[in-house]
Amino acid sequence: MQIDLGGRTALVTGSTSGIGYAAAESLARAGAAVLVHGRGEERVSGAVRRIREATGADVGGVSADLGNAEGAARIIADVPDVDILVNNAGIFGGMGFFDIPDEEWQRIFEVNLLSAIRLARHYTPRMVDRGWGRVLFVSSDSALQIPTEMVHYGVTKTAQLSVSRGLAQTVAGTGVTVNCVLPGSTLTEGVREFIQDQVGRDMPFEVAERVFIAEHRPTSLIRRLLRPAEVANMITYLASENASGTTGGALRVDGGLVNTIVP
Repeated sequence: MQIDLGGRTALVTGSTSGIGYAAAESLARAGAAVLVHGRGEERVSGAVRRIREATGADVGGVSADLGNAEGAARIIADVPDVDILVNNAGIFGGMGFFDIPDEEWQRIFEVNLLSAIRLARHYTPRMVDRGWGRVLFVSSDSALQIPTEMVHYGVTKTAQLSVSRGLAQTVAGTGVTVNCVLPGSTLTEGVREFIQDQVGRDMPFEVAERVFIAEHRPTSLIRRLLRPAEVANMITYLASENASGTTGGALRVDGGLVNTIVP
């Protein structure tokens, strides 16, 4: 299968590391002009440099805090139009339900859900006008199996499924597709820290990974964390012309973690 995104521009939010970085690099390798996003200019410029060196592609960057409406407005002002929007920016953290204050609920909704809504609300109509576009939401297996240790995170990821499906229905027949990608637990910097907090820092990480999977994600069929590139492969496919018949979907890249045959 050949994927050619030449002539397309892609914005990947939260792409200075982890899944977002892998997605930005993968889209660049497929020929897209990619815009890296992060909160800090130094991290953004570093990611831009590394992807340029690795791919030789046209890569730019934009920095903004998507935890508020002003951050989304800044991105839109700097990048008024794109062909591919990958809503990847997100935050998470372990906290018991009874300990989550209103402020934390508000913060996680702003970053994980409202930021994606704000950007999709701006960019999608422009894609419709051109008759082609791709909007992707990077959700999570936590959308289907709410983690007890971070209910608020799971709620935002479930909400992304509803937004994605509703937006896909809104732009039906326009040439614009809208989908969710549902990664399972993936080896990113944040997840590494989370796992060490959950199982302890007194063991090699390779051991901690196995313990975490066995104790906290026992339904995984690959018996390990996913790697960011594995998720990026699905994102790049869905961003391509090859996936023109796929919209309104929720596609799992979870290593079989969710114990169901239903997407």
